[in-house]
Amino acid sequence: MRIFADKLEQQLSRQLHNVYLVMGNEPLLLQESRDLINQAAKQKGFLERHRFCLDKQLNWEQIYDCCQALSLFSNQQIIELEIPETGVSTASAKELANLATQLNPDILLIIIANKLTRAQENTKWFKAMHAQGALVSCNSPELRYLPQFVQQRCRKLKLSPDAEAIQMLSQWHEGNLLALAQSLEKLALIYPDGKLTLLRVEAALSRHNHFTPFQWTDALLTGQAKRAQRILRQLEAEGQEAIILLRTVQRELFLLHEMQQALAARQSIGHIFDQHRIWQNKRPFYTAALQRLNSSQLRQLIQQLTTLELTVKTTFSQDSWLQLALFSLAFCLPENNVSMPNL
Repeated sequence: MRIFADKLEQQLSRQLHNVYLVMGNEPLLLQESRDLINQAAKQKGFLERHRFCLDKQLNWEQIYDCCQALSLFSNQQIIELEIPETGVSTASAKELANLATQLNPDILLIIIANKLTRAQENTKWFKAMHAQGALVSCNSPELRYLPQFVQQRCRKLKLSPDAEAIQMLSQWHEGNLLALAQSLEKLALIYPDGKLTLLRVEAALSRHNHFTPFQWTDALLTGQAKRAQRILRQLEAEGQEAIILLRTVQRELFLLHEMQQALAARQSIGHIFDQHRIWQNKRPFYTAALQRLNSSQLRQLIQQLTTLELTVKTTFSQDSWLQLALFSLAFCLPENNVSMPNL
């Protein structure tokens, strides 16, 4: 049985399985799923909990001892097994397959891993465990489903965001759902009426002049040179790593270059945006950049970015922020022919 993390609470209200395989790449969903299973198990009388990591130092006898304890003399028990980044070793795979044959109704087993591969699903131990319980999928939602995920999280906190607020929250927190959860809790405290608009979200999450790399790239796309410089200075003051900014803007540059080539091939701008899955609220940003920057200028910016990346990785000096400032000007004001000095 496969359960998606957002449906787990509903499933637990109907049935508690003996085994849960909690697997995926999203830390927030992994932790929340683990907590939900533990809460449901506690209500069913599973009052003892033991945690083990499947590393080389693990003493499997401790796990088998837990399985052999009878509820007549002890509480029902939860056993949590965490699979390390390196995966399941051959020895651990054999032990897991053997453990699957020794489980009993007084044991609830939770196996946690930050990834699930097709090869892993085909292993003997995984099939044996899955046959006795459920797989909880905890992967990050795809970009196209992220607004729906944000909407669901808001509903739980009795927040009512409008469409623009949802898009903004999705954009700012893509790839970091832990930060999303924290931001929504903050918004729930700031706005007791639960109404979230774009202006409210921006005001609450941008207070104290805190900026994100995404706000910097938005300023670059729209050609807001002064705003881009202001954000850049604040990011430097906050200790942001310059390489993070380079990685963020690199994606935008390559995307713009692909779009510009598609325009040259006489594809419609609407089709290009659909092909690259550009959100509606972001389309004016890319339109502004495409109207301002031609293919030649984009290639020059990509070349400058490559040079800048080498500088950041090799010199580790504050000069890299000066180069970032000049790069920002070249991005926003290509007609001024701003170029970086030789390094």
